[in-house]
Amino acid sequence: MVVRMRHNRSQRGNTRSHHRLSNPAVTMDKNSSVPHLRHRASLVTGQYKGRQVLDVQAKIEKRTKKAKANQKEGR
Repeated sequence: MVVRMRHNRSQRGNTRSHHRLSNPAVTMDKNSSVPHLRHRASLVTGQYKGRQVLDVQAKIEKRTKKAKANQKEGR
């Protein structure tokens, strides 16, 4: 598709001024004082709004088991 009207530098800059990234909203966990993203479970404790929603220990065990298997195969 062909651009019909060219934009000058100031118009282009005004358009791109809204394309900036915003800072992530980080919150401190009340129980463990670990920073985590808002509206997401903490990856360290596995808690969200004071409830345990992720089994962090099982994830760690699965990761180590997979790493050992890959090491055994020689990857």
